[in-house]
Amino acid sequence: MADWLLDRQYRFNGHRIHYAVHGDGPPLVFVHGTPFSSYVWHRIAPHFIGSHRVHYFDLLGYGQSEQIDGDVSLGVQNELLAHLLDHWAIERPDVVAHDFGGATALRAHLLNGKDYRSLTLIDPVALTPWGSPFVQHVRQHEAAFSGVPDYIQHAIVPAYIRGAIKREMPDEELAPYVQPWLGEPGQAAFYRQIAQMDERYTREAEGLYPTIRCPVQILWGEDDQWIPIERGRALHQLIPGSQFHPVPNAGHLVQEDAPEAIVAALLKFLPLHPST
Repeated sequence: MADWLLDRQYRFNGHRIHYAVHGDGPPLVFVHGTPFSSYVWHRIAPHFIGSHRVHYFDLLGYGQSEQIDGDVSLGVQNELLAHLLDHWAIERPDVVAHDFGGATALRAHLLNGKDYRSLTLIDPVALTPWGSPFVQHVRQHEAAFSGVPDYIQHAIVPAYIRGAIKREMPDEELAPYVQPWLGEPGQAAFYRQIAQMDERYTREAEGLYPTIRCPVQILWGEDDQWIPIERGRALHQLIPGSQFHPVPNAGHLVQEDAPEAIVAALLKFLPLHPST
């Protein structure tokens, strides 16, 4: 994680949001999901710095951004994205979004009126119902989980995150995903964001999917154990003109299982010129 530096800050509702901007060209914005951070793009974003002005950031309560004892739900993250787009003076970026980042990007587009040049969704949280048995259990017992001994937390978080990845991932590769959720305030923040997961935030946007105002492609890991690929096919049917691409040998975190598939799909899908 030390090599993944978010060297710029923005104040959102009084809290520190860390982000980075690299390259020059059409704006390309990456939005991560949960329980991850912008680090999920470390195998993807560098391929586009030579052709785009690449923006990535950590959601409020995640990664290098401030971990707060407050609202870090989907109900606030789209507001953050909308504010960042204004701060960056971006009007029509290409957006690439994963998991909760997909819901965040969809809400910013449909509820905040932010226009995109294109939208790539990767295994997004977009259709109800959602939430694994672990998520449902934590939502009912947040206080108990936030107080588990440190050695238990060191076992829970890696096991949970490994469920998103099909390939065998060595501990040293997994560490950047695990580290933000250990110790204080990371452990409490980990269970706080789970406890605040609420399907009403996707329901608020779900009925508007047929009105999306930009080209959309959907990538989905065929072996996603968190959100089955059938949900991706259903989402594809709700978005007129969208493209759907199953990704073989990939789980929920396609960025780690098949980064080359994402890069190839983006190279083919992204408009070639700023005016298109």
